[in-house]
Amino acid sequence: MPRKFFVGGNFKMNGTTESIKGIIDNLNSAKLDSNTEVVIAPPFLYLHYARDLANPNIAISAQNVYDKPNGAFTGEVSVDQLKDAKVTWTLVGHSERRTLLKETDEFVASKTKAAIEAGLGVILCIGESLEEREANKTIDVVTRQLTAVANVISKEQWSQIVIAYEPIWAIGTGKVATTEQAQEVHAAIRKFLAEKISPEVSENTRIIYGGSVSEKNCRELAKQPDVDGFLVGGASLKPAFVDIINARL
Repeated sequence: MPRKFFVGGNFKMNGTTESIKGIIDNLNSAKLDSNTEVVIAPPFLYLHYARDLANPNIAISAQNVYDKPNGAFTGEVSVDQLKDAKVTWTLVGHSERRTLLKETDEFVASKTKAAIEAGLGVILCIGESLEEREANKTIDVVTRQLTAVANVISKEQWSQIVIAYEPIWAIGTGKVATTEQAQEVHAAIRKFLAEKISPEVSENTRIIYGGSVSEKNCRELAKQPDVDGFLVGGASLKPAFVDIINARL
């Protein structure tokens, strides 16, 4: 079966009750591609609110999760708490957390494992810095990040993961990887999955692109054979998010 197109909207630390209602009302009233899975990730404070407002065909994701079930971890949120709020996905390993908050590959892998074992879907973010790309280390970086996860989960558990390739140099900068650059890295990730995990996992795992995705570049990117969707940042706060969701129409 073909991989179902997947578009996630990461609101980051943006939004108020009023603005999030506007975003969700726009999605609810729009004609969205029925062959595209749509997931939005508002800030923690608004997860319940978003789930109450959004149509059932729009899933809700957290932007992060902790790897312990409960306890004295001030400011963190557990998998069970997300499930209690009817949240079905979580982002893990976003570059802003890896770079600003110094999350290691192993910590990201531990959180991925905790989320999957509790039944959440995981949008696993990976990607290289500009310095790493210029040193031709892109593939080394993304395969290192993926290997940390592969070391702690089973082959079967990959079915709960969507891999989001987000070159750090393209996030929020207005720069975007060319279609050729994106396809090249996505193909390398798929090759890694085939060799490290299994050909079946490689064929079935969705690999989405993130990094200044807009209504202007999404259609060309969506044509690439190994680009299975997008993780959208700033553009997910705008009406143009609908155009990105419908990139294949």
